Amino acid sequence: MSGLLYIVATPIGNLDDISFRAIEILKTVDIILAEDTRHSKKLLNYYDITTPTQTLHEHNERQKSATVIKTILNGKTMALISDSGTPLISDPGYILVHGAKQAGVKVVPIPGANAIISALCASGIASDSFSFFGFLPTRTSARQKAIRTIAHIEQSAIFYESPRRILSSLLDLQAILGSERVVCLAKEISKSFETIKTSTLKELITYLQADNAHQKGEFVIIVSAINKVNKKINMQQLDKILPLLLNEMGASKAARLAAKITGIDKKYCYQQALNELNRH
Repeated sequence: MSGLLYIVATPIGNLDDISFRAIEILKTVDIILAEDTRHSKKLLNYYDITTPTQTLHEHNERQKSATVIKTILNGKTMALISDSGTPLISDPGYILVHGAKQAGVKVVPIPGANAIISALCASGIASDSFSFFGFLPTRTSARQKAIRTIAHIEQSAIFYESPRRILSSLLDLQAILGSERVVCLAKEISKSFETIKTSTLKELITYLQADNAHQKGEFVIIVSAINKVNKKINMQQLDKILPLLLNEMGASKAARLAAKITGIDKKYCYQQALNELNRH
């Protein structure tokens, strides 16, 4: 008889932020699959959980998943945990879960802590509609391109960012979205130095630059949706400058320049350029 695969959320800081159900499952499964068994040992020892552990991380997941699924199909029950929070959310586990579902394994989620949701609910930024984009790209050009794609969406946009790049990312956000866009920076959620600051990009950059300690920690960045009035103004600006640019250059070059001036996505500008040429 096939076993089960549990996806168990663990604390993101405070070790008490775990459900009774999660503890019971971690105590009773046959094997716990941990991203880093050394890191997870602190949590397991805290709750006197002696279940055997194995590693499953980004470097071995593809090779190990088939063996894990076969073991579950032979009757063993396993629990997948990450270093903190909910597995698969910018953490390993997708390859395993996808393969398990295809093999007919029952996958059971055990809800719990998640940095994205925790930050969002305390941010003061609209939470009725949002998208999560994982970590921003490390290369400046790729990061700026990613930011341009969310510049005009009418929902909150959420990213993770490391302490090494937090200031650079906010400077890029400011350059593309403007100094007055409201953003939330959240770090160390549920820990002693929990910080959740919501302000304009200009003020948040000043805060980060005031003290290097302010740049330490793993960050959640929540970008507020574009103001509909501002979006309308930008679109009106595009309608005015695009014909002028097309008189001087080709559609592709005009679209790139229009995107830089207005902050509107380059693909959209290019399509509008083609539409403008077709009208004439």
